[in-house]
Amino acid sequence: MSGESEQSVADVRFVDCSIVTAEGRLGSEVGVAVTDGTIVSVGAVDSLPEAHKEVRLDGDVLVPGVIDDHVHTRTPGHEYKEDWETATRAAAAGGITTIVAMPNTEPVIDRVSRVESVYETAAEDAYVDYLTHVVVTSGNLDRIPALAEAGIAGFKVFLGITFGDIEAPTDGELHAAMQSIAETDRRLGFHEENDEIRAYLEAKFRSEGKNDAIYHNRSRPPLAEVEAVSRVCLFSEYTGCPVHMFHLSSGSAAETLRDWRHRGVDATAETCPHYLWFTEDVVRERGTVARVQPPLRTADERERLWSVGIDGGAVDCIATDHAPHTDAEKGVDDSDKSVWETPGGFVGLETQVPAMLTFVGEGRLTLPEWVKLHSTRPAQIWGMYPKKGSLQPGADADFTVVDPDHEWTLDRTELHSKSTATPFDGERFRGAVTKTVVRGEIVYDGETVTGSTGYGELATGK
Repeated sequence: MSGESEQSVADVRFVDCSIVTAEGRLGSEVGVAVTDGTIVSVGAVDSLPEAHKEVRLDGDVLVPGVIDDHVHTRTPGHEYKEDWETATRAAAAGGITTIVAMPNTEPVIDRVSRVESVYETAAEDAYVDYLTHVVVTSGNLDRIPALAEAGIAGFKVFLGITFGDIEAPTDGELHAAMQSIAETDRRLGFHEENDEIRAYLEAKFRSEGKNDAIYHNRSRPPLAEVEAVSRVCLFSEYTGCPVHMFHLSSGSAAETLRDWRHRGVDATAETCPHYLWFTEDVVRERGTVARVQPPLRTADERERLWSVGIDGGAVDCIATDHAPHTDAEKGVDDSDKSVWETPGGFVGLETQVPAMLTFVGEGRLTLPEWVKLHSTRPAQIWGMYPKKGSLQPGADADFTVVDPDHEWTLDRTELHSKSTATPFDGERFRGAVTKTVVRGEIVYDGETVTGSTGYGELATGK
């Protein structure tokens, strides 16, 4: 993996570590040399160029920087929940070197001027690198070509009603949108739930006075997800539009996606640590704090998500769906709060890497498999590879450094987000982030976010 540089002295060398990529592990006497924020050499320490500075990593594991392609920064419009400064500060503390923001803000990100506004805010406030998705609605089909050229990661359609109450385009409009997006170099992602099923069941449970948190789960059954995945893939087959399933939650949906991929449909998918970690039992235990959409599933659905999605390869990547809400909104201290009056989602930027490392420690997946899911594939899917998601010479020097053996318990009061409600509070992890490096600069040292607002840059793939 070594690379040659015309410069005899690099800016910095990261040494005393193991290096793991999606292809495998390098030995213990290895390191990375960096100049001007890019990688110039990777390999045995004695083969690296000399450097003006050397950072010793105490035998920890260095991997290509983790990417989260599903982050709700809540800006603009809901900054009281989260903003670009607090979200990217949490990302840095969580080992995340690049985030992709979601467009269900107020106003929604549905036109070029709003993309530019998002990037202006991020350029001032972000600790880590960034992109944004844009939403497709009935009102902006004619803007798709211009949006595709606006420096976005990809497009998104909300098929199921969630935060922001964004109405989905009709099937006819969706078909037209997919024909248009197929002519760009972008992918269309979906919140994939059948909203008619959701609306019918929610109205039924409300009328029956069933307000406990578990009835939110029952109003969004796996069938709603399976139908939406099938519909999206059918449209993709006929239009040639590459598609992506955000936050795939069930084994049933993973099986459906697998079958469509076998037919040749260009469909990728992500799942979230909470779908791999919890079952719906946590909803019964912790109530509305654990409300999320799609909801947490049964043990059987979770195990099939593991077997078909992770082990079988139907799931390409891991993301958080980081969705901050205040304690009052989530009913943290109100056991009688109606689930229908509670927003879905919770924070996840600082728990995703420890959760995935815990699975590694349990033997559920290997370190190279984790790197592929959490770094390489997100970069490839959203057009950032090989500048992001790799340790190739010439790539951005983005590193997540971890101690995979460190055991600790989460105290949510120590999180860096503006809102901290999460069902992971009190969970025990094996694995911790010890450094986060963005373009050669340490932005988190294992205890403190050491980076600066405005350091983050727009992520690109070239």
